[in-house]
Amino acid sequence: MADVSGSELSEEKEAEIELKKRQKRPWDELHKSGKIGITPDLPETLGFYDISAVRRREQREAADPSLTRFISAELTRGYFLEHNEAKYTERRERVYTCMRIPKELEKLMTFGFFLCVDAFLYVFTLLPLRVLLAVLRLLTLPCCGFRARTCPYCRRSSGSRLLQPAQVCDVLKGLIMVLCFSMMHYVDYSMMYHLIRGQSVIKLYIIYNMLEVADRLFSSFGQDILDALYWTATEPKERKRDSIGVIPHFFMAVFYVFLHAILIMVQASTLNVAFNSHNKSLLTIMMSNNFVEIKGSVFKKFEKNNLFQMSNSDIKERFTSYVLLLIVCLRNMEQFAWNPDHLWVLFPDVFMVVTSEVAVDIIKHAFITKFNDITADVYSEYRASLAFDLVSSRQKNACTDYSDSVARRMGFIPLPLAVLLIRVVMSSVKVQGALSYTCVFLCYLGLVTLKVLNSIVLLGKSCVYVKRANMEDKLFETPAPPPPSSSSTSSSKTPSRAEASCPTPPGESKMEPAPVTLCSPPPSSSCSVTTQPSPRTDLFPPQPTDHSPAAPPPRTPTPTHEPEPPAPPLSKEEEEEGEGERRRRRQQQRLN
Repeated sequence: MADVSGSELSEEKEAEIELKKRQKRPWDELHKSGKIGITPDLPETLGFYDISAVRRREQREAADPSLTRFISAELTRGYFLEHNEAKYTERRERVYTCMRIPKELEKLMTFGFFLCVDAFLYVFTLLPLRVLLAVLRLLTLPCCGFRARTCPYCRRSSGSRLLQPAQVCDVLKGLIMVLCFSMMHYVDYSMMYHLIRGQSVIKLYIIYNMLEVADRLFSSFGQDILDALYWTATEPKERKRDSIGVIPHFFMAVFYVFLHAILIMVQASTLNVAFNSHNKSLLTIMMSNNFVEIKGSVFKKFEKNNLFQMSNSDIKERFTSYVLLLIVCLRNMEQFAWNPDHLWVLFPDVFMVVTSEVAVDIIKHAFITKFNDITADVYSEYRASLAFDLVSSRQKNACTDYSDSVARRMGFIPLPLAVLLIRVVMSSVKVQGALSYTCVFLCYLGLVTLKVLNSIVLLGKSCVYVKRANMEDKLFETPAPPPPSSSSTSSSKTPSRAEASCPTPPGESKMEPAPVTLCSPPPSSSCSVTTQPSPRTDLFPPQPTDHSPAAPPPRTPTPTHEPEPPAPPLSKEEEEEGEGERRRRRQQQRLN
């Protein structure tokens, strides 16, 4: 029986081996040798890949190519987008960002436009009143007697300044405007208009492009000239001066404002010629120049700070173009005896110019944000930065006037534009009789009302934007106290008064590596911003040394306690740990 059962088992094993050999795939050896690989393209039948069918199909297709089979394959070919979900999700977000750009950009442009309106109206409304107050203060100087310690009327000490720095700047601005307005009377606007109209279209197109470049260069350098004048006039007397004097700076500022006003007048005359041309070809060429700007800016690398500068420049250009359109309309209405029907003739051209400006800005910013992977939320940050400038200029310890901060941020200088507008209005509108002067006074009151209402609304909106951006804490930063007088701190540089007292918005980068904040070091270290904190000696006990009986005992880091015996020498590991602890404490002091 044992032999029979053993033979049956051997026969069953042989049958299983034979069955496995039959089920073995003929291409397994090829796959193991690396000559052929099994791919998902092989047809599967009952769980097995029929490689022979695949080979027969390939031979048939290679021997008999068919156009019908190619078209059928193209029509039935499929693909799966979910295999690259992250890529297509990013593309969809880019589309949504481009759709959000017009709304966010126009919010920024509208806010910046009214900021420029506020700074521009300041020149016509509040600046004359401030100059009048400064003059009244100068006229009340004789009441002090020039010798009395305190005037009984104005309660001003004789040793104080005659005018405050802000009043000095206001008087200088008023004098610059009066002198430039007097000089503009010698410039004939009509002669300039006919001189430009006699030129060819191509020459006028080149002239207009040159004027745009010159306007940007004048705006960039002009604010430096005005700032140099203001600082030279208000610099403390006890400080050593290294300037050429107030009078040369004043004449430089007058010359600059006059030249810039002439430049803007030529721009307005060229635009007026384009409006009055019969075939409108010059106007079309000037509008196409805006689209050329897209080519020069879209395909460049832009960071957030560069985009902020471009946005400010676009705000300034849009406001300037609106003022130029106002000047063109005034000149044309004067030529047609203020006929209201002619205003409807100018309206299509004005609408076309404004629409082209808005369209170019939207297209330019949409593609810049797309190519540089910048979200649309960045325009809210830009708006908060402009609002921060407005709110910080209303504080008592403000570093500069608000109109000057707008000029520095956007490159918009209202003085040349205001001088030109006054010149055009005075030549276009004839004021004669008491009724005319009454209308002028009512117009001035209306401008003052508009300025006050605009300032109130802007200030309220700015507070909201600053609060949303969590920037209100920067408004209440107190200036750092002066460092203690010592040899180490006196030799080092100290931050300027303006940098220490004026908060800096996040959109404006600072060059100083150390933050201007109060630090909290140990009592033995200095609290200066520009100097490094002194190392703490209490972290490292003094090394044991042999002292003679006549020598005094070693001084300990804490003089309030009794002297302790010297500690044993430290090992290398303990010294490294102490050095690391000291570095961490230094880093923490810098961060604080």
